[in-house]
Amino acid sequence: MSFQTGLSGLNSAARELDVVGNNVANANVTGFKGSRTQFAEVMASSLNGGGSNAIGIGTKVATIAQDFTQGTISITNNPLDVAISGNGFFRMEQNGAVSYSRNGEFQIDNAGFIVNASGYNLTGYVADANGTILPSQPVPLRISTTDVAPTPTSSFEAVFNLDSRKPAITVPFDANNPTTYTNTTASTVYDSLGNPHVIELFFVRTSVPGEWNLFGTIDNSPVPNLTNLPATLNFSNTGLLTTAMPAAGVELPVTSGAVSPLIIDFNFSGATQFGTDFGVTGLSQNGFTSGKLAGFNIGDDGVIRGRYTNGQNSNLGQVVLSTFVNAQGLNPLGDGQYAETPRSGLAVTGTPGSGTLGVLQSAALEEGNVDLTEALVDLITAQRNYQANAQTIKTNDAVLQTLVNLR
Repeated sequence: MSFQTGLSGLNSAARELDVVGNNVANANVTGFKGSRTQFAEVMASSLNGGGSNAIGIGTKVATIAQDFTQGTISITNNPLDVAISGNGFFRMEQNGAVSYSRNGEFQIDNAGFIVNASGYNLTGYVADANGTILPSQPVPLRISTTDVAPTPTSSFEAVFNLDSRKPAITVPFDANNPTTYTNTTASTVYDSLGNPHVIELFFVRTSVPGEWNLFGTIDNSPVPNLTNLPATLNFSNTGLLTTAMPAAGVELPVTSGAVSPLIIDFNFSGATQFGTDFGVTGLSQNGFTSGKLAGFNIGDDGVIRGRYTNGQNSNLGQVVLSTFVNAQGLNPLGDGQYAETPRSGLAVTGTPGSGTLGVLQSAALEEGNVDLTEALVDLITAQRNYQANAQTIKTNDAVLQTLVNLR
């Protein structure tokens, strides 16, 4: 009697119901990948081999295959929510054990590490003090809240036009008397302690065509040493600057307790003298004060970029992704984690967007790839299969009962 055949069908249908039910239960889990039950028939073995009229003895579950197709990406407001668009898994670590996940719901723990809800650390490459990413063995990523140290100004560039129509000024220069200079412009520079200082430049038209005298103050005090800075700017008859630039090593005294003098290279290479109004089209300097971390974002290349209160930006680290030759061979661990196995092959780890790895999208999450409509239809099908196999057992029972009742 084929009770065993019907029983194998019941067991397989029950396993299918478990798999489909699990898909439905996890349909709203971020990064969840649905599974599908694959069956295979069971044949009896014989020492003499099977004949052409061999009948199977039931079915079995060959494997539970996961579907690693891309899920829908939804937008959030949390910069620590990260979605993978394309191939790859986040490389996670907990107590030295490495696992992999598609769930990008991250947060920062009390030590500054980026973790998921289960306490797994997100790993990647670290950055040095200058913000340079150091590709090496991935380690748990940590958001450093250390203040950015100040950088003293060492170069100053200005682009401006001096009005060639202005009359010459012959009276002695006095920074407090606007009638003794033609035009002025100012900017902020920083010393070694990050203290700001206002430097002001004064332009005085002379009686020599194309010649302008240059004076300067720092924090409203005259700069005593302008000998290194061209005290005279000369322009050609086409309005272009002919004075050699840049002017290196201009010494500016500071009294804030920082390194003094503050030595700056000035560059006015783009300056002109045309018959139009005075105007400054560019002022730039390379110093800045200290700053605190104000926020950060994760780029599509996985680089975590910090924004500081002093207006500076710096790399804090880089998220890495891993991919496998056979993702179906990964071992599910729960909590959205997978472990590498011999069947999956070794993990190939790299930066997002490199090789076959996908890219990242910050403030977004990958939804589970379960189609609820399809899953509900699968439930009905599995239920029918279960009922049909139960009917097989019932029929075999009726046949056996007939044999028992023979007289």
